[in-house]
Amino acid sequence: MNWKLILFIALIGYGAYQHFNQRPVVYGDGVVAKQLPLQSNTNDVKFEHSGYTITPLQSFEIEARILSTKYYTFDRGADLSPVDLALGWGRMSDEAVLKKIEISQSGRFYYWRVNEFPIPRKEIETHSANMHLVPANSQIESLLKNVKPGQVVRIQGDLIQANAADGWHWKSSLSRNDIGAGACELVWVKTFSVKPLS
Repeated sequence: MNWKLILFIALIGYGAYQHFNQRPVVYGDGVVAKQLPLQSNTNDVKFEHSGYTITPLQSFEIEARILSTKYYTFDRGADLSPVDLALGWGRMSDEAVLKKIEISQSGRFYYWRVNEFPIPRKEIETHSANMHLVPANSQIESLLKNVKPGQVVRIQGDLIQANAADGWHWKSSLSRNDIGAGACELVWVKTFSVKPLS
């Protein structure tokens, strides 16, 4: 068989795999993640992880819908947080709302755009967030790298600050009400699960 034909078939196969593997999960209209994120004081102490000193700031738990995924390999924090998930809860987990919002991620930020607001702007800002996820182990990292937009996930862990020996540091937001630079959560992920379609 001609090597060009083999290459062509392989590329088509890979493209089909990517298309079906990354196709958003569909629940239908309605809120699928009702609860607000939970945050409280933590007794966890600082520890070392992959060359960073990790300081837990608050315990954190969230059930939310994945609005978008972004994987990082080469930026400064990629060895610590290889995956960002843009997450939505409340009406920001409702497909009837989300189909009217254009969502993207780039450069560790989450962006949204509307032609007209399906819900108030403030609700979009306070019921969605970009989260930099730091997996506690390789099993969680593998799970994070295989999620799809639309899935409902549960994350439990800590909001953290990470300090490197060269002085570089990365600190989580502690509020869901902020926007812009510094508003993202940096989450040490202790447990991670995907809610099955009912």
